[in-house]
Amino acid sequence: MGALLGERALVQLAVFLLALPLLSAGVVARERFRLAARRTPAPARIPRGDAAEVLLEVSSTGPRTGGLWLLRESVPAELGPSPRFTVDRLPPGSSVALRYAVSGSRRGRHELGPLQLRVVDPFGLVERSATGTGTAPVLVVPRVHPLGPVGAAAGHGGGDGVRRSIAVHGEDDVSIRGYRHGDDLRKVHWRATARTGELMVRLEERPWRAEATLLLDTRARAHLLTSAGNRTPGVAPPDSFEWAVEAAASIGTALGRRGAAVRVLTDAGELGTPGGDLLERLALLGPSRSPGLSAGVDRLVRVAGDGPVVCVLGLVGPDDVAELVRTRSGPTADRAVLLDVASWGTAGRGRRPAAAAAVLAEQRAEAARVLGAAGWRVAVAGAGSDIAAVWAELGGSSAGLAGPPVAGVAG
Repeated sequence: MGALLGERALVQLAVFLLALPLLSAGVVARERFRLAARRTPAPARIPRGDAAEVLLEVSSTGPRTGGLWLLRESVPAELGPSPRFTVDRLPPGSSVALRYAVSGSRRGRHELGPLQLRVVDPFGLVERSATGTGTAPVLVVPRVHPLGPVGAAAGHGGGDGVRRSIAVHGEDDVSIRGYRHGDDLRKVHWRATARTGELMVRLEERPWRAEATLLLDTRARAHLLTSAGNRTPGVAPPDSFEWAVEAAASIGTALGRRGAAVRVLTDAGELGTPGGDLLERLALLGPSRSPGLSAGVDRLVRVAGDGPVVCVLGLVGPDDVAELVRTRSGPTADRAVLLDVASWGTAGRGRRPAAAAAVLAEQRAEAARVLGAAGWRVAVAGAGSDIAAVWAELGGSSAGLAGPPVAGVAG
């Protein structure tokens, strides 16, 4: 039409517009881009609910100055949205530092990357895409709640039948008993002998490294679980399973800091090897399909010995805890936390029928009575329960579990 009308400028404009996509495609096709990406999360291990900053260093390793690069970093949904960046004309051999934040809303090992690159022409008509290969791990561990230094009911017991406290360390413990034929006279405790009128000898025990055992109920059927997609960043545990994991992490960390070797058992057996990184083991733990607690209890019988036992249990009834009572009889320092699993259902994720909740509550109360009658200390925890408060109710402390229980306590 422009040629017919003699409008030469209009013809030139039309030709330019028709050729522009081809020219843009040629420019993008000739772009030879090579880049390297390095990620440094700080820190690389974060508690659930906390954030980390990631330093992303992008370097141009090609022979020419880069064009307009649109970058998208691949980030798992559990860590937040994938950030996007624009880098224009990066010279060869140089690098640019980019930063973004991730939030650990879900436990586990997550991978950052790879980097996705789009090269576009100056007019934004044509683009090429490429995906890098490098990644960097971020480990989201259970949140550890600080436990109080003194439990609310931490008693101190004595006698031959009492299980030892796991807090024994440092100076030698000294206890007294009556003289027996053959005892070394150099160990006679003269002050006690004068006080009692009977010959008494001193017993000295060397410091020892105790072993505590945690039994964690990971059965999917014993918890009210939220789907991965519904887990949003926050500090409060989103479901009963996460509460149980964080309770085990908090109690195990507190006991470990007092010198105890902590073993973690689940309904599926032992979790990792004793003495390993407790938080790393718990970070990768998920719900199991086990129908009952028998495998965990069997393992507990073999490894617990005289050391104290702490159980964190989901939906249980008297039959579920009967084997624990049979295997852990006599004066103990054992504790059990029974979860009010239904309370997580009434906290915004659907309501259980009132009749079903009442049945579960009765089963839990009966299990608490069975454990309490056998000498266990028992507490009940719900969706709003503070882990430190529950631990204090059990008579636990970060200094250790002390002496035999005075009575079962159901919260």
